[in-house]
Amino acid sequence: MTNSDHWWEPPTTGTEAEHLAGALDRLRVTFRWKADGLDAAGLRTRVGSSSLTLGGLLKHLACVEEQIFGTKLSGTPLGAPWNTAPWDADPDWDFNSAEGDTPEELYALWDTTVERSRATLDAALAAGGLDQLVHLTFGDGRRVSLRRLVCDLVEEYGRHTGHADLLREAVDGRVGEDPPAGWRVSR
Repeated sequence: MTNSDHWWEPPTTGTEAEHLAGALDRLRVTFRWKADGLDAAGLRTRVGSSSLTLGGLLKHLACVEEQIFGTKLSGTPLGAPWNTAPWDADPDWDFNSAEGDTPEELYALWDTTVERSRATLDAALAAGGLDQLVHLTFGDGRRVSLRRLVCDLVEEYGRHTGHADLLREAVDGRVGEDPPAGWRVSR
């Protein structure tokens, strides 16, 4: 096994920041592998009584990435499509509106958002490390650290990658903890 075969693996040694970023990236890659290469019907598949779909998860996680590495990190307001979404009428707009998006739109939204988030996290780590306080403040005035934001996103991906496991298995039987050696995102 070479690093290029399993490029998503976190480092075997390194700093706390390298391990947290590596764990986050492994979850991102595993999630993307679970959602990869599907047509509209596959991205709209539901399991049981749940309304979750892989398409909805792609859009939701893109929104969460924007919130964490934009609004919560620096106070940057959300951009399109989030800033014009009818959140008051549909608090689950990110999940629900995905049904009207093409697979190409959903994959591009998630892929470009994650690419931007990786660059933003790298820059933030270089500028002040995990202990730096970010824009997000709790109601009692306590500010949040970058470490907390990264841990929150690891938790979010952990939860939704589990959902993606079940959804993808229902679509075509794909199972497994990790992508196969050498896997790359299909375009």
